[in-house]
Amino acid sequence: MGPSRLGALAVLALGLSVAPVSAATNLDTRIAVLRGLDKITGRITTLTTPVGDTVRFGSLAIIVRACRTRSPEETPESAAFLDIADIKPNQPPVDVFRGWMYASSPAVSAMDHPVYDIWVLECREPLNPPPDSGDAIETG
Repeated sequence: MGPSRLGALAVLALGLSVAPVSAATNLDTRIAVLRGLDKITGRITTLTTPVGDTVRFGSLAIIVRACRTRSPEETPESAAFLDIADIKPNQPPVDVFRGWMYASSPAVSAMDHPVYDIWVLECREPLNPPPDSGDAIETG
């Protein structure tokens, strides 16, 4: 069984645990926290960037298009939609990844690059935080 078929089976098998849940439980956030690994040097870097901005890691330019997390009542999950291009001097940019990456299952949707790995750690600062579900006392 080839790698692409195994990846498709993994997505199907894990689909319920990594697929975005209903819009009512997803929270769009302002900040994405990513981790980058330079496979040559072994250097690991944490990248914190606002959604919509571009962050550089080595020769990669990473644009975070969206970052979502689940509401606190749900099983923890963060997912980011990323556009990643490899930009080398005197060469046109090469798109190396476009899609959703999931913090809980990085292998389900991973970037394939000979030098760098990128994965999602978390999404922070919800745009519209859920209402406080504290124990409010109703007065009558």
